[in-house]
Amino acid sequence: MPRNGKDNHVGKLEDLIENHPFDDIAIGDVHTITRRLREEDIQLFAAASGDVNPTHFDADFARTCGRSTVVAHSLWAGSLFSAVLGNDFPGAGTEYVSQSFRFLRPVMVGDELRVTVRVTEKHPDTHQVVFHCDAANQDGHPVVDGVARVVAPRRKVVRAQVDLPEVTVTDRALRYQRLMDLARDLPPAAVAVAWPCDPTSLGGALEALQAGIIDPILCGPEATIRAIAERESLDLHGARIHATDGHETTAAAACAQLLAQGKARFPMKGSLHTDRFLSALLDRSVGLRTGRRVSHVFVMDVPRYERTLFITDGAVNPAPDIEAKMDIVQNAIDFAHRFGVELPRVAILSAIETVNPKMQSTVDAAMLTLMAARGQIKGGIVDGPLAFDNAVSLEAARIKGIVSDVAGRADILVAPDLESGNMLAKQLEHLADASCAGVGLGLRVPFVLTSRSDSPATRAASCAVTRFIVASQDEGAG
Repeated sequence: MPRNGKDNHVGKLEDLIENHPFDDIAIGDVHTITRRLREEDIQLFAAASGDVNPTHFDADFARTCGRSTVVAHSLWAGSLFSAVLGNDFPGAGTEYVSQSFRFLRPVMVGDELRVTVRVTEKHPDTHQVVFHCDAANQDGHPVVDGVARVVAPRRKVVRAQVDLPEVTVTDRALRYQRLMDLARDLPPAAVAVAWPCDPTSLGGALEALQAGIIDPILCGPEATIRAIAERESLDLHGARIHATDGHETTAAAACAQLLAQGKARFPMKGSLHTDRFLSALLDRSVGLRTGRRVSHVFVMDVPRYERTLFITDGAVNPAPDIEAKMDIVQNAIDFAHRFGVELPRVAILSAIETVNPKMQSTVDAAMLTLMAARGQIKGGIVDGPLAFDNAVSLEAARIKGIVSDVAGRADILVAPDLESGNMLAKQLEHLADASCAGVGLGLRVPFVLTSRSDSPATRAASCAVTRFIVASQDEGAG
């Protein structure tokens, strides 16, 4: 095997690629790869090709075209033949001459294709090789076939494999739609909206109304609500107004009474302060209290994290003691169960991953871990203290020598206090392009609890998540 020349670079055996020159290829030779279609593959192919046909992105539109859901671009499957021919067989130095296709069956997200090329002709005068190409899905059904003609390389090449650049798809609209789809098949619920007296809070409630998620009852001064709607061109059709005076506390109390009277299924915070909103809900006459401390969870869809991330508590409890943290953790675990996470991994965060008596957050983390081990916290795997990096990165945990069932793959991140939890969630949203929803926990029903600066889309997504959780509770009670 030659080791000189610019096409031959020294590297580890597993990092080297080796091609198949024309003289080494025989008629009947076969090479096969497998590839699974991810949602990101559709988006990347669309970005590269410019083909944004809605059959690849909009499930409702795809159904009008006779598809059960979105499908991949046909040429995505066809492009896999290029991957085989260019990378593996014949490999480095191969030049395409022609390629024909027959597209036989659509490819959907999750399909795994077995892609095969087989040599049918060799032409020594031109060094051209003809391949029959076919791809079948995981059920053995043919998806695409065709014929490729290439110029095979004339000399042997052994060289270091090229590492592809890391590409992250950050389709905020798609991730937002994932949250909205949680309530897709559910009937709209009556929701009492406290003080929707700015464009974003009113717009969020109306966006959720238009999506068929909620039937909003807008609690606040009618003149103000109508003036905002007119100024911002917001359509109030379908929304009911429960008129109150010009005080936030009155609107919050009206919202709570609608819940007490059974006229609303869950509440939604508008543009008023959180403490005024919660004070009304915690009034004992409303009947929403449980034995738990009220807390908050951010539901985060982070582009570079493989699972939904729940961050708590970044909105309600400023400096929770160990007793409050116990409820915060249990609330989040129960919430994750509703999302179908059977045994959520809970990382109790601190700045370090060892217990230091001078850092109360590490002591609390150790206590919570022990409480879970003793059955005082149920339904999840709890570990801490863990720093953020080793809570979400297996590599960071490996480098630090951390052996844990939670490290590197946490579902729930429990912040030491409100400030750190709030900053963590908002950094992920604004710097890592995460989509998020905000939900309050600890009462008899979850409630929509968002920041006053949150967009209408975030508010609508929070309604969808809360509606989904309410339906899950109803199903469990039934």
